[in-house]
Amino acid sequence: MTSNQRIWAIVPASGIGQRMQSDRPKQYLSFCGKTILEHTLNRLLACEQVHGVILVLNKDDQYWDDLNYVSEKPLVMAEGGAERQDSVISGLQKIQQLDKDSPLALVHDAVRPLVSPQDISSLTNAFNQDNQGAILASPLTDTIKRGNKEGNIAKTIDRNGLWRALTPQLFDSNLLLKALQQARTNQLQMTDDSAAMEAMGYQPLLVEGSSKNIKITHPGDLLLAEQIWLSQQD
Repeated sequence: MTSNQRIWAIVPASGIGQRMQSDRPKQYLSFCGKTILEHTLNRLLACEQVHGVILVLNKDDQYWDDLNYVSEKPLVMAEGGAERQDSVISGLQKIQQLDKDSPLALVHDAVRPLVSPQDISSLTNAFNQDNQGAILASPLTDTIKRGNKEGNIAKTIDRNGLWRALTPQLFDSNLLLKALQQARTNQLQMTDDSAAMEAMGYQPLLVEGSSKNIKITHPGDLLLAEQIWLSQQD
């Protein structure tokens, strides 16, 4: 990464979080005195490498304004789309409006509030100018089973070389925008941003990150997040 290349973080936060079975989108649930989204923004904005954040919200969001969140760094809103990749595209287009110097885009899930500054530094330090990109990931350590439609084990999968993709994921903002727009044109639903880059023939770098960088998806994850957050304060 060149010293004059700014990094804008994109946080897609327009989902409704149906699996949490709550009365509000999961990013607005709280643990340890703050909402998940506030914890996430605090982690990103505290990083020296991050110039600012593009926060992508649902056009009908009813909760953000009530947080009265204040940031010393740029915090810019964008409108989310129907799918996650549409929201990331919206964030990337906002970057293009704000910054003409081909910055990098650091895309991070709104509900991963426990990413460590050390892991973000490792990711940005590993990024280089081959434009392949880099993502945080964690090697799989469990035995992996493939199930059949009856719910029985069909096969045990060799876990050697398998990684669990995490966020943030770091890419040249212009290339990522092109990749995601191409995926949308081809009606491909990508589960992460790296998959769109891979579809164009790129091979992003895997940067090992902490398995504590969990994605809060189910109700039980909030208690686990609280335990991890408290341990990180020590």
